[in-house]
Amino acid sequence: MSRAPKKRTVVNAITGAVRDFRNLKSPDLEPVPDDVRIDGKTCLVTGANSGLGRAAAIELARRGGNMILACRPGHNETCDEIKEASGSETVEMVEVDLADVRSVHHCCDELQLRGIKIDIALMNAGLMTPTARETPQGYDTMFAVHFLSKRVMIDRWINDGVISPAGTGDELPRIVFVSSESHRSSEAIEFDNLGEFAEYGIKESMRHYGLSKLVLSTYATELSRRLNPGENTEVAVHALCPGGVSTKIARDAPALLKPIVNPALRLFFRSPEKAIAPIIYLCCAPEAGAATGMYLHLMNRKAVSDSAADPDNGSRLWDASEQMVVKSRDAT
Repeated sequence: MSRAPKKRTVVNAITGAVRDFRNLKSPDLEPVPDDVRIDGKTCLVTGANSGLGRAAAIELARRGGNMILACRPGHNETCDEIKEASGSETVEMVEVDLADVRSVHHCCDELQLRGIKIDIALMNAGLMTPTARETPQGYDTMFAVHFLSKRVMIDRWINDGVISPAGTGDELPRIVFVSSESHRSSEAIEFDNLGEFAEYGIKESMRHYGLSKLVLSTYATELSRRLNPGENTEVAVHALCPGGVSTKIARDAPALLKPIVNPALRLFFRSPEKAIAPIIYLCCAPEAGAATGMYLHLMNRKAVSDSAADPDNGSRLWDASEQMVVKSRDAT
């Protein structure tokens, strides 16, 4: 008889990240050298207003990328700040709320109307809600932000020609997902009630976070299969876990836990500027632009969990979420 999965909380998450920090092994990969450039490539980064997304946007801009910052409304100052920090003037912003599929479609409409062609899409935005939170369309917020909105976006981009699979001899477009090792701690995906909103409290928040990251990792694996059905790779699709990062992801932690959480973040978690190494590798390294299906934990190659790698789970997830994608068009 299988054992029930262990309940995880914010404190459990911190404990796991501290364990990662203490057990770091020599990395398989070296950071991308400073002279590796992406001049002229259009890069879209979700959640670029803070944390990993902001640090990655600055570094990609510094390497010559034409940046599109996809951020929630209310962060107009971010564009000028990233220009100043990177020394690049080719930085602009589009507004999108990934918790609302109407907003996702409006963002996609804007990109299509402007004839934008994305070369590198960094799907970074994420959050961990302390308790259940419902989206305007009736989904769990972490499910919507971590998976559904990303699937809607990428479906639109492929269909609208915003991302174009490479032809023979062309450089591949890249799609990079920021996932989490917590996808390994989750139970199986519940396909029959996928994404349905249900009340839960703080003791269950980390479990739902891990489940949403399992869905994301399963989707990334399946997307790589579907966009690259033959022998030739046409779109490079990768995922990663950056390890413990001192970001605002625990901003919603209960007030009683913040005296524990915030010092732990500063002491044991790396800064976003140091933690973006695997992101920059997958976005910029020539190797990552010539293949698909890589998963990095920090700067180490790793396989995703058996569940996320299972083609049957990938197919079931694709089919179960297809109606959500169709329904999302009616919400606009």
